[in-house]
Amino acid sequence: MRKHGVHFYIIGIIVLTLGIALAVQSKLGTSPFDALSVGLYRTFGLSIGSWEVVVGFSMIIINAAIERKKPEMFALITSIITGIGIDSWLFILGNVIVPKIWMTQTICLIFSIFFTGFGIAIYLQSIVAPNPMDRSMIILAKMTGWSMTSSRAAISVILVIIAFFFHGAIGIGTLINALFVGMIIQWFLPTLENIRANSLAKLSLHHKDTME
Repeated sequence: MRKHGVHFYIIGIIVLTLGIALAVQSKLGTSPFDALSVGLYRTFGLSIGSWEVVVGFSMIIINAAIERKKPEMFALITSIITGIGIDSWLFILGNVIVPKIWMTQTICLIFSIFFTGFGIAIYLQSIVAPNPMDRSMIILAKMTGWSMTSSRAAISVILVIIAFFFHGAIGIGTLINALFVGMIIQWFLPTLENIRANSLAKLSLHHKDTME
């Protein structure tokens, strides 16, 4: 279980969904992916978390078509858990964090971007199932040779355009999110990869000692 990085996966999703919920509460704009989910929620109802699952499923199909592989349906688990996490955090924070002036909204947005990038960097250390959005980011980076930052920005532009037609949660926060979350991911990845490697090394050594 630990070999697959399940602990990274769980912690990463918890941190990521906290970041998403804070972005929604800031009212300054969410990430492009979440802006679309919020827009669909405003247009058709259901919950933001529910649309997170629907959009995630759509991206799984698109990713499969691009790579010419079978859809990674296991990745849908991540969308489902993420959706539940977002709705749960919004329920918890709903009446606790309600910024009404630009200063508190900005602080809320800054924390949301940090937690979003950090959360993604954490759970990318697992091999359980990547978020469809981040899977798209990795696919585009491999296909083009672009950095994670550039790849995420390109996908974000497409999602923002779609979200616009559904009255999504687009604002200055959306632009800042698109520009900086990829940088935060890139910044944390080397450190977290080392932690992951050391964790596997200790696990392997423990297994070897046990066998002897």
